[in-house]
Order: sequence, then C-alpha cells, then structure tokens
Amino acid sequence: MSTSTKKDQRREARDRLRVEREEQARRAKLRGRLLVAGSLVAVLGIAVGVGVHASDAAGSAGPGDSEAAGRPFVQPAHTSGKDGIVVPYGKADAKHTLTVWLDPRCPYCAGVEVGLGGTIKEQADAGEYKVEYRFATFLDGALGNGSGKGSKRAVNALGAAVNESPEKFMEYLRVLYKNHPEKETDDRFGSTATLLELADQVPGLRTPAFDKAVKELTYMPWVDKVGKAFYDEHVKGTPAVLIDGRQITVNSGQGIDSITPEAFKKLITENRTP
Repeated sequence: MSTSTKKDQRREARDRLRVEREEQARRAKLRGRLLVAGSLVAVLGIAVGVGVHASDAAGSAGPGDSEAAGRPFVQPAHTSGKDGIVVPYGKADAKHTLTVWLDPRCPYCAGVEVGLGGTIKEQADAGEYKVEYRFATFLDGALGNGSGKGSKRAVNALGAAVNESPEKFMEYLRVLYKNHPEKETDDRFGSTATLLELADQVPGLRTPAFDKAVKELTYMPWVDKVGKAFYDEHVKGTPAVLIDGRQITVNSGQGIDSITPEAFKKLITENRTP
C-alpha cells in the first residue's frame, strides 16, 4: 500500500471523527437550549422557544409512536371532546372553565400540581369552575435524543386511571407529580413497574383492568391523539393554565414552586369572564 493511500485514509478517518464530534456538540447544545427555554417559559409564563422545539420534536417518530402502532384505538371512559382528548373534572354545568396543560416529565408542572392541585380540586368540587386537563408529551422527543417513553407512558396510565373514575384520575395525577423526577432527563415514568407501584398509593386503583392497560399500553393510540392536540392548538409550553381561555401565570419564579393558593384564587377571580 502506498504512503499517499495511507495518508488519505488517515485524513478521511480524522474527517469522520471531526464530523461526529461536531454532530455530538450540536445535539448537546440543542438539549441545553431545550432545558433553558422550558425553564424560562415555566418561570416567566411567556411563550418563547420551547414551543418551537416542541413542534420540532413532534415531527419525528419516537418510541411512543411505535408503541401505539398496530394497536386499536380505545378511548378511556369519562373523557370528552373529539377522540376523548380532554379529561374533565368537576360539575359539567359550572359557568367557568379552567384548562390545565401538563407534560408528565415537566418539573414545573409538578410544582403547579403539588402546590395547587388540592385547591383546583376543592374549587372544582365547589362549582367555581370545571377543569379540563390536557396533556403534552413533547419531552419524550425533545430529550434523550428522542428515546424517551415517560411522558407517553404516564399519560397512558392516567388514561387507565380516568377509565376507573375521575376521582381516581385526580388522586393518581397528584401521586405521580409528588413522586416526580427532579430533572426532565430522568425518564423514570418510562418504567411500567414504577407506574404500577405509584398506583398502589391510590386506594382501589389497582384493578385488573387498570393493571392490564398499563402493562399492555392499551391507550397509546389515544395518547398520541392527546399529545398531537398540543401542537394543533399551538400551545407554547407547559405548564399552561387558562381560565375561560385567558392564560394566567401560576409559577412563582422561585424554582419549580407554584404561586400560593391565595394568589391563585385571586387570579381566577380577576381573569374569569363575568
């Protein structure tokens, strides 16, 4: 083999290595922008880059998409809207509507649900408003090179819970967020065992039907429709909370913590329609 050929091969090898390193750096930089943008949206309550990144993530098939493939569409009981993409809670004839968008892997969503979930349930039970829970799953595609499963699998489990009853859904939602991973990159909700173990904290939830739906991913085609609505309705990030269609800021700006229940109630009063 000639010296020139060996030099060419070494040069080609160096070029391939350089391209691979540049691609790794690009991906790492993109992941950093996703986390920073998501934090800014949650803390400041404004629509910035995370909406764009979420839309980009939706364009590529992820594990949730493949897990839904070939399964029949099953709509959980007690859901509403086209294909049941809304999980309602409260009195159907309530004058006002509180819309809550959450991604199961979003720590700022956990802050809102842990800090305000009890107040939301209390006010809904009193007829102050009915609640429409909506879910995003973009963090599965946006983090871990699109290999995540936790957002979609958690929504599948929440579908199994609401199929049991709206009350079981509300309890399970709070349990998930109370046991939430601190970082979006932790995909612990991708574990079926974890989702079932947490369900043990909700009395009566672990029915054979619930366990079967979580283990067999029964509601995954429904989950894909639920997640797609996040993009179709141009929501910019999670958490997003609206009263009668008007968005309110529910994060405190102090880490992932929510505002106080008193401040939340004041915002509801000030922003709901007459």
